[in-house]
Amino acid sequence: MSVDFGRRVLVLRPHRKVSARVSVRPAIVCLLLLLAALAVAVLALGTGEFTLSPGEVVRALSGEGTRAARLVVVEWRLPRVLLALVIGAALGLAGAVFQALTRNPLGSPDVIGFSTGAYTGVLVAAVFVGNSYYVTAAGALVGGLATAIVVYVLAFKRGVQGFRLIIVGIAISAMLASANQWFIIKADLQAAYAAAIWSQGSLNGLGWSQVVPVAVGVGVLCVALVAFGPRLSLLEMGEDAAAALGVRVEPVRLVYLVIGVGLTAVATAAAGPIAFVALAAPQLAQRLTRTGGIALLPSAAMGAFLLMLSDWLAQRAFAPTQLPVGVVTVSVGGIYFVWLLIRQARR
Repeated sequence: MSVDFGRRVLVLRPHRKVSARVSVRPAIVCLLLLLAALAVAVLALGTGEFTLSPGEVVRALSGEGTRAARLVVVEWRLPRVLLALVIGAALGLAGAVFQALTRNPLGSPDVIGFSTGAYTGVLVAAVFVGNSYYVTAAGALVGGLATAIVVYVLAFKRGVQGFRLIIVGIAISAMLASANQWFIIKADLQAAYAAAIWSQGSLNGLGWSQVVPVAVGVGVLCVALVAFGPRLSLLEMGEDAAAALGVRVEPVRLVYLVIGVGLTAVATAAAGPIAFVALAAPQLAQRLTRTGGIALLPSAAMGAFLLMLSDWLAQRAFAPTQLPVGVVTVSVGGIYFVWLLIRQARR
C-alpha cells in the first residue's frame, strides 16, 4: 500500500512486468454502489403481483425453484432489471464524458440537447420508416450525432469552450423540442400516443429482444472509451495542459463527443429520453469518491444504481399502475438540478 498525491492506492503486480495502481476509495465506492444496485435488483425481481423472497429469487436465477418462479423471474422480470443496470451505466458514462469535456457539472446530454436530438431522430424514423427496434436505434444514433455536429459547429470558435457548448446546446434543444411536438401533432393518434408515453423514458414492456443489442452497443462504446486511456482526464485539465502533454485536443474531443452521443443514443433507442441520470450520476459519484475530476467507473456504477432504484420506485409507488421511469428521475432530478444551479450561481 502506498500514498499517491494524498490518496491511498493499491499497487497490483500480477506479473513482474505488469502492474496497476488502483485508488482505494473509488474502488470501494464502486463496489458498494454495485452491491446496492444488485440488492435493489433482487428486490425488484421479487416484488409484484407474484411476490418472491430474496432466497427464492436467487434459486430461480440459479435454475432451481419452482417453474412459476423461474418463469416470472427469468423470463418476465430479469430483462427489465438488466436493461435498467446497463442503460443506467451508459447514461452515467455519457454524463461523465460530457462533464469532463465541458468541465462543467451542467454538461449533460439531456441539458446540452443530445438526448432531445436522439428523440427527434426516433420520431422521424417512426413517422417515415417504421417502429422496429433497429430502425428506432438508427434514428436515435443519427439524430444524436446530427445534433452533436450542429452544436459543435455553432460552438466552435478557435476551439470549443465548455460553457459555449452548453449554451448552444440548450438553444438547439429548445428548437428540437418544438420540432418534436410538431411531429407528434402531425402523427396519427396511435403513433402520437405511443410517442408521448415513450418520450417520458420507460422500461415498461421491454424484454430479452432489447437486452442483447443494448448490451453489445454499450460494450463496444465502453471498449472504445477504455482504448483512449487517460486522455479524457487530460482534457479535463484544460486545453493548454492537454496539448502540452501531447494530446491532439480537437480530434480527441470529437471522438469522445461521438462516444458520449453513442451511449446516449443506445439508451434513448431502448427506453426513450431518461432525464437527469446522466446529469446527477457523475457529480454524486465524485462527491463520494472525493476525486479531483470526473471518474468513469464510479459514474457508471452510480448511474446503474440510480436508474435501478428509480425503476423499482416507478413500478411500486402506485402499484399496480406502473409509471414510466422518467417520471421518477424527473421528479428527483429536478430538485437536484435546482440545487446545482443555486450552487453554481453562488460560485
